[in-house]
Amino acid sequence: MLPPYDQRIMRSLLRPLFDRVVIKELDPDRVRRSGLLVPPGSDEPPPQHGIVLAVGPGLDWWDHVGVVMPVKPGDHVVFPAAAGVWIEVDEERLLVCRVGELLGVLEQVEACPACGGRPLAPQESCPVCGREGSVSSH
Repeated sequence: MLPPYDQRIMRSLLRPLFDRVVIKELDPDRVRRSGLLVPPGSDEPPPQHGIVLAVGPGLDWWDHVGVVMPVKPGDHVVFPAAAGVWIEVDEERLLVCRVGELLGVLEQVEACPACGGRPLAPQESCPVCGREGSVSSH
């Protein structure tokens, strides 16, 4: 028999099934590194960012071919605006989607393989990490 519980302190945990993941959306950053403010309301919504909260076990046939879930809780992921289904759990808006809908995982890099973190010339930008050179004022 389960012990009695107080529903006011009980929190829910959403455990995804199969190849689904649960994601908490991060607020979109509308200010770019260059200082450009991207206005809301463009024709196509930009990809969104979120943190993976929970990961399902994968599909049953994955074990036989050596496939593992490519994301884990805590990963910072990018997903399209139309991905999955939005639900509310404990007054928190969460996305549940299939792992195949994710566009990628954002990872921190110590040194960019292209520019190596070197100072960039004015108007120069790195195509890999996106860093931009500072504009010098003469």
